[in-house]
Amino acid sequence: MGVDDIGRRQGLARLLAGGWALATGRAAQAQLTPGVTPQAILVGQVLSMQAGRNEHGAATRQGVEAGVRRINAEGGILGRQLVIRVADDEAKSEQAEALAHQLVADGMFLLFGSIEGGPSNAVMKAAIAKNVPFFAPMAGSPTLRRPLQPLVFPVRAEHRDEFRALLAYGHSLGMRRAAFLQADTEVGRLHLANVQRACADLGMPPPLALPVGGEASDAQITAMVQSVREARCELIFNHGSIGVYERLIRALRQAGLGIACYGVNSGSAQLAKRLGELSHGMLFTQVVPSPWERKTALTREYQADFRAAFPDPEFSYGSLEGYLSVRALAEALRRSGRDLTRPGLVRALETASYEVAGFKLRYTREERIGSSFVDTALVTRDGRFRH
Repeated sequence: MGVDDIGRRQGLARLLAGGWALATGRAAQAQLTPGVTPQAILVGQVLSMQAGRNEHGAATRQGVEAGVRRINAEGGILGRQLVIRVADDEAKSEQAEALAHQLVADGMFLLFGSIEGGPSNAVMKAAIAKNVPFFAPMAGSPTLRRPLQPLVFPVRAEHRDEFRALLAYGHSLGMRRAAFLQADTEVGRLHLANVQRACADLGMPPPLALPVGGEASDAQITAMVQSVREARCELIFNHGSIGVYERLIRALRQAGLGIACYGVNSGSAQLAKRLGELSHGMLFTQVVPSPWERKTALTREYQADFRAAFPDPEFSYGSLEGYLSVRALAEALRRSGRDLTRPGLVRALETASYEVAGFKLRYTREERIGSSFVDTALVTRDGRFRH
């Protein structure tokens, strides 16, 4: 055997050894990264479905499914199919936290897409405890952004921006005194502080605070109506609690008060439907474009994909937000590259600015902004939302 042959064989051996080591390293990486296989990326979603009784949750889930079908039909995430396992928290925070822990234990790569403030904060708590990214909580709670939560990446704008839009609209019409229906919780008080700051910025007096628990007695509703009357409030808006807010609006109208009633996006379609004629002329903020119009690339793609997946259900804000959120997740995962890891995803998003069908998102090391899009929509006499 000549020297050249020995050299060639040694070189081949080194090449094969290197290739084996590289393949072994990749296999080990796949094993060390929960929820990532050569074929799929597994994602856990804790969602308030309440066995289908939560209309907003059900619509959100349909939007997510429509988005997943598009993503996977286009080849998935760099060749991997996106698989989402859904757990129903029944709108209970403690259950949401327990389910989030279970999904991580079951090997989900990240947590995704909860709705409502309480459950979303509970999922965030589990994500922090397990050092797992939490992408696209569909809630406007300030605690999802401040203080900085390095593992949390919202997509939608927060309630603070919605409050400012509602107050600015009322201020432009000459209204000066506002009432704010808030949850009587730590998060609700943070919302109140944001409303107080927005009023001060607009030169308006401090708002009338109307704190309420999960439920409210008839006596409490009557007392709130009297407080609104005595304070001579000209507009009122809410943070969550659409059941209590519906009762309060009905009581205000029965008392003959013509106060303008506004609302944030959360549960807006459900509230307008429940109120019927009483909702006509109400102003709501929305954190996605009109799902019924075709003015943006996002809504055109959403309508086509949603109708292909679900021939019968109506378009809705909830399903559009779910659709947007999962498509934003897909783009975030692509930016992390083929060798997907949780730290790698966080690093990729720390300085990310990107678009989903023209809808802009931005994250920095100092802020988890996501979108700052806030629009307003009036409820028309035929019960539709006009942007």
